[in-house]
Amino acid sequence: MVRPTRRRTVGDELRAGRTLGDAMEADFGHLAAGPFADDAFPSRLHDERVSAVLGLALGISFIACFLTGLVSHFAQQPLSLGFLSMPASPGWLYRVTQGVHVASGIAAIPLLMVKLWSVFPKLFAFPAVENKAQIVERVSIVPLVAGSIFQLFSGLANTARWYPWEFNFTVTHYWTAYVVIGALVAHIGAKVSITRRALSAEARRAPEPPGTGLSRRGLFVATGGAVAAVTLTTVGQTVRPLKDLAVLAPRRPDVGPQGVPVNKAAAGARVTELIADPGYTLTIDGRVERELKLGLDELRALPQHEADLAITCVEGWSAGAHWRGLRVRDLLAMAGAPEDAEVVVHSIQQRGAYRSSELNVPHARHADTLLALELNGEVLHVDHGYPIRLIAPNRPGVQQTKWVSRLEVI
Repeated sequence: MVRPTRRRTVGDELRAGRTLGDAMEADFGHLAAGPFADDAFPSRLHDERVSAVLGLALGISFIACFLTGLVSHFAQQPLSLGFLSMPASPGWLYRVTQGVHVASGIAAIPLLMVKLWSVFPKLFAFPAVENKAQIVERVSIVPLVAGSIFQLFSGLANTARWYPWEFNFTVTHYWTAYVVIGALVAHIGAKVSITRRALSAEARRAPEPPGTGLSRRGLFVATGGAVAAVTLTTVGQTVRPLKDLAVLAPRRPDVGPQGVPVNKAAAGARVTELIADPGYTLTIDGRVERELKLGLDELRALPQHEADLAITCVEGWSAGAHWRGLRVRDLLAMAGAPEDAEVVVHSIQQRGAYRSSELNVPHARHADTLLALELNGEVLHVDHGYPIRLIAPNRPGVQQTKWVSRLEVI
């Protein structure tokens, strides 16, 4: 009679000199993959090097997205932020940073999907933690993964101007970004030794794990192709030479009244009747020596200035255009405003967000900051702000106030 062999326990393994992790896996090997069978994750691509390379690429895209997002956030804040206020030049800066912000966010979507796939089995490893670094790693996973998914989904929805929620997108997106970056820093700190080993020259020279199917190189090429595809089919909304490839972009930079896109039309802003009033006047008041009220004919009779400036929307699209109108600094001089004057630009629009915007001193005094009367050689279309609108260099589109009725010097 053959006596059954006793299964070795954790105590047996520890007494034999095994580590706690190895001992527990020996005793509870059937739980090593959590609720899944031992062969539930057969791919050889669930390894440290794949995870490290994808994590590096994802980290770069997240950091680029975060930093350029801060630029956008502070560009829209009150003038009281002082040194954080946007400069007026170079005029293309916000167009570039916001384009990078949206492009890096979109590129991060396939990177995050593949990264989560590569580490998915590790979420069910047993035991869950073996040291302090793994505790930090596990704790940081929840805000990192949940926050990343939320940021990418809500940001993508914002580019399409689709808001299936009731919270304030701008505020929530801004503060969640800090949660994600904080969790990312903690996660990197916990994984730094593993990542360094996985990215080392020795690891690059090491042969791939045995098995069939897609190789590491094949996975990296496929992932890079996916990133390139989503980037090329969307970035044309701001990079005009690629506009014909922008089949997935919510905007094309040359489609709209007078060849420039619009987000808010006159009918939607409920200003159609107000701007048709023949008694329309532009008021310049506040901290001035002379309050001015100028009719449309008087504005057209004043010296005009021309500038090539871009409308750059926070949703990621931008379009360059040729504008003609009145320099704001000339109007301020007519009213006797001081040199250090800041200006609140008010719209005739009665309801909705962004009915006014603020010009700091550099913007108010810049030669290309205009109250435009014409766009691309034609009188402003009503959806572009007829009879007069603000256009200034290096500003978000939401601050390029349309249907202007008043300059308040503060």
